[in-house]
Amino acid sequence: MAKPGKGDKREPRAIQNRRARHDYAILEEVTAGLVLQGSEVKSIFLGNAHLNDSYCRVHQGEMWLYNMDVEPYEHSAVNSHERRRDRKLLLHRREINTLERKTMEKGLTLIPLSVHFDEKGRVKVLIGLGRGKAAYDKRESIAKRDAAREVDRELGRRG
Repeated sequence: MAKPGKGDKREPRAIQNRRARHDYAILEEVTAGLVLQGSEVKSIFLGNAHLNDSYCRVHQGEMWLYNMDVEPYEHSAVNSHERRRDRKLLLHRREINTLERKTMEKGLTLIPLSVHFDEKGRVKVLIGLGRGKAAYDKRESIAKRDAAREVDRELGRRG
């Protein structure tokens, strides 16, 4: 990522997992660092990554992100990165143990909600601890959102 005052003035794009909030009731959120290769960082900066079908899991005491699709950076050398390789997440040991315990006991799952850059230019992943929604829960949340939109529309016409 370009430093302020040098070269590239573009803003990094945040990558969102829109299906996650539709399919899961998010109970808790945690921010984690992400271990990447150089060409992956550049590709994510340009917004060329997808969180569709991705999930997090604790494996041998470490948190991993599976199935995140990072498109190859077009200006990279011949040795580019794999698109869907497993990527390690950086969390404190206490956080990993707590999340692992919650997923084992309560039947919850870890879903990546977004990938963004922090103020120091490091790539971070927002992980949600969520429970899957049933079909009627999804319909209910859509109905609430539509009702709120209608109320806002009516208030906008009157005021």
